[in-house]
Amino acid sequence: MSCVVAVVGATGVVGREMLDTLERREFPASRVVALASERSAGKRLSFAGAAIEVGKLGHDSFKGIDIALFSAGGSTSKEFAPSAAASGAVVIDNSSAWRMDPECPLVVPEVNAEAIAKRPKGIIANPNCSTIQMMVALSPLHRAARIKHIVVSTYQAASGKGQAALQELQSQLVSVGQGQAVTPKVFPKPMAGNVQSDWPAGSGGYSEEELKLVNETRKILGDETIRVSPTCVRVPVLTGHSESIHVQFHEPMSAARACELLRGAPGIVLTEGDYVPGGEPQPKDAAGTDPVYVGRVRDDLGVSGAINLWVVADNLRKGAALNAVQIAEHLIKR
Repeated sequence: MSCVVAVVGATGVVGREMLDTLERREFPASRVVALASERSAGKRLSFAGAAIEVGKLGHDSFKGIDIALFSAGGSTSKEFAPSAAASGAVVIDNSSAWRMDPECPLVVPEVNAEAIAKRPKGIIANPNCSTIQMMVALSPLHRAARIKHIVVSTYQAASGKGQAALQELQSQLVSVGQGQAVTPKVFPKPMAGNVQSDWPAGSGGYSEEELKLVNETRKILGDETIRVSPTCVRVPVLTGHSESIHVQFHEPMSAARACELLRGAPGIVLTEGDYVPGGEPQPKDAAGTDPVYVGRVRDDLGVSGAINLWVVADNLRKGAALNAVQIAEHLIKR
């Protein structure tokens, strides 16, 4: 099946990654349309050995579009995704706008691809980047022993905050390396040589990012009883999110059993063996690749039947663009 695909927010860091992913995976699109705000309209982007001109996003932009990949922010998605769906396109939205809407499935294809079929509003939500990689890693374990409680700490790259944040960190790294002071504009405090929580406040002392991990996990796995204890921080890494995860189950789980379940699971590259300094999956190696990398799978020392693991992935690929394109691939197979 060939179809017409629109990428909304095509000039942003994730939008560009969506275009690259469509090309790299040879998605069978008869035509790809790039859309963005008025200030980006007219730019030319490389795609499949040619250049495509970016059009101005409007409510009338979706005539003849079969699939619309949105990565232009929540307010843009709320305004324009319904227009795209009304025009007959299936929207795959990367913002948080529709994730918790009960009429919009929240999908990680390796975990709950069956949810794609039921989309009353014509909108499918792409989960948060940190949620996606955690779900890919934990779903084989959940199917085997049912998760009771997750304690997760994230170490998230600057690119997750967008192109301006990525550029600011790169600039700060140069300045700090030269012994110069930096004045942050995108981050609340200097990012180079620092760790901080820079997401908007949620409730109960948690950030919005932390609450996404709670709510999205429960929706994707279809279990509102799962307890999630999250802490999210930004680290001075350009691309690649890392997560330290402690998991308790309704049925006891061992590290050996977890490795059996994870070995060869869809989307996962598992690192096994004895602990070696620097031998764990690292964001510098994950950047620019598709898999979710899992390592340091250990029996917990304090809770019997629980395990700990370390999970790393490229937040722009599996954490955003790749997951969206995989959803689109499932759509055209149906």
